Formats: sequence, C-alpha cells, structure tokens
Amino acid sequence: MCGIVGLFLKDKSLEPKLGAMLTDMLVTMTDRGPDSAGIAIYGGSAQGQAKLTIQSDQADADFAALADDLSSALGAAVTLHRKDTHAVLTLPADKAADARAKLADLRPGLRVMSDGESIEIYKEVGLPKDVARRFELSSMSGTHGIGHTRMATESAVTTQGAHPFSTGADQCLVHNGSLSNHNNWRRKLKREGIRIESMNDTEVGAAYLTWKMQNGASLGEALEGTLDDLDGFFTFVVGTKDGFGVVRDPIACKPAVMAETDQYVAFGSEYRALVNLPGIETARVWEPEPATVYFWSH
Repeated sequence: MCGIVGLFLKDKSLEPKLGAMLTDMLVTMTDRGPDSAGIAIYGGSAQGQAKLTIQSDQADADFAALADDLSSALGAAVTLHRKDTHAVLTLPADKAADARAKLADLRPGLRVMSDGESIEIYKEVGLPKDVARRFELSSMSGTHGIGHTRMATESAVTTQGAHPFSTGADQCLVHNGSLSNHNNWRRKLKREGIRIESMNDTEVGAAYLTWKMQNGASLGEALEGTLDDLDGFFTFVVGTKDGFGVVRDPIACKPAVMAETDQYVAFGSEYRALVNLPGIETARVWEPEPATVYFWSH
C-alpha cells in the first residue's frame, strides 16, 4: 500500500504554489506510506542548460568543491545548489551525459536522482512531512509534479528504493502496486541499453516507458504498452517535460481518484489528498477507468 499524488497546472498563476499544494497532498497520504517519500517537480529551465539532481549519504564531503571539480573535468561551467542530502547541478545540456560518467569517477558515492532541462527529484527515507521539510518542498514552484509515499513491499527501505524513479531525461514515474514480470523486463531493458540501477519493480516500469519513448512512442502510446507488456497490479502516474499521464491495470484494484478544473488536473490515491485544492468543490471528480490511459500536455 502506497500513496500517490500528482498535480498538472493549467493556470500559470498557480505555479508559485505548486510545491505547497503538492506537499499538502503528499503529507495527507502519510498513512499509506510512512517509510519514505519523494517528489518530482518540473520547474523553470534555461536555454541550453541541463540539471542533474544528485544525492549523497555523505553530502558534506561529496558536495564540497564538487562544482569546481566537475567544471574542471568537463571544461565547462557548473553550479551547485544544495538542499540537505541532495543538490542540483546546472551545466551545459550537451555535457549532461559526460557529467554522469565524470561524477562516477569524482564522487563514487553519489547517486543521480534525475537529469533533464526542468525536472528535479527529491526523495529520502522518513515520514513525508519530514522529507518535505528537509527539502523545503513547499517553497518550490513549477508547472507540474508528482509525489509518492512508500510502504515497502518489493525491496528494502532505502533512498534508492523510494519513488519517483527517473530513467530518462525529464521523465519519472511513481507506482502503487506490484509487477510480477519485472525481472524479465529488467534483463531485456538492460540489453537495450536502458539505465536501471536498483532491484525495485517500479524502476523497471519507468525504464519500460523510457524505452518505448526512445523508440518513437508518445507518452500515451507508451502507457498503452504497459497494459499488454507488464503483468501485475499497478497504478502509474508519470511525468515528462511537457506532460502528465495516468494508467491503471485492467483489474484496477489499487485506489485512485482524479479531479479537473480550468486551473489544474489532480491525482490522488484517495479523495482526501485533493480536498484542500482551490475550487475542488466544483471540480469534475472521477475514478480513472481500468486499462484506460489519461494524459495531458502543455
């Protein structure tokens, strides 16, 4: 049992409040997942620049002088903005892939949580309210975001096992459920060159979508593919640079509710995650249908 929240803004005036609204939604889902929590925010991007969100269990040592060391290794300017155990590295977009390789040499203990033009991912072990406070999530702005509170069933309670998972640029996924054929897909996707770093079944779901989109599928088409190729019980909420998508397996035993107004589209594992959103009392509220893909884009 886990809790999922998601918010896709149509009204630009709400963008400064995205973090605050998502934080409230996330904390409301604490009893569905008290062991760890995470959030992906799609915020502003700068032309020609990429962001890598990184995490370290020894952040003081690993982040010290990292921007200078990576700048020297890449021959390009790098800035670092730290938030607790995470930091966001900003660098030229054409250096992003090289930066991943250099980081593995410079700071072997670092983990890359996400990369892309606009995505930032923050996740850690602990109660959702504590995770949100550590990363000052309520002060963040953006166009859309997704969050997750985890009750571990498939793997250990670790930072690496927390959601969201990101396996492609500006892509991420959160999941409530369990995939039964993830080991077969993990082997196949690794052979296809898709990056998978944990034994968590959710990361395989994220990698599957990355693989499909790298081979020309739209977000909607990739989500359709999960219904044929992935076995088990799942509700997926997915983020891309421009979009937000939802799909439930054909049995749809995991709870889900959605709401839409002229200002936003929202998702929650339960309706109580949505009750404090502006205008919710007049929103169109529905339970997403089984084996049906929903997606929106800017």
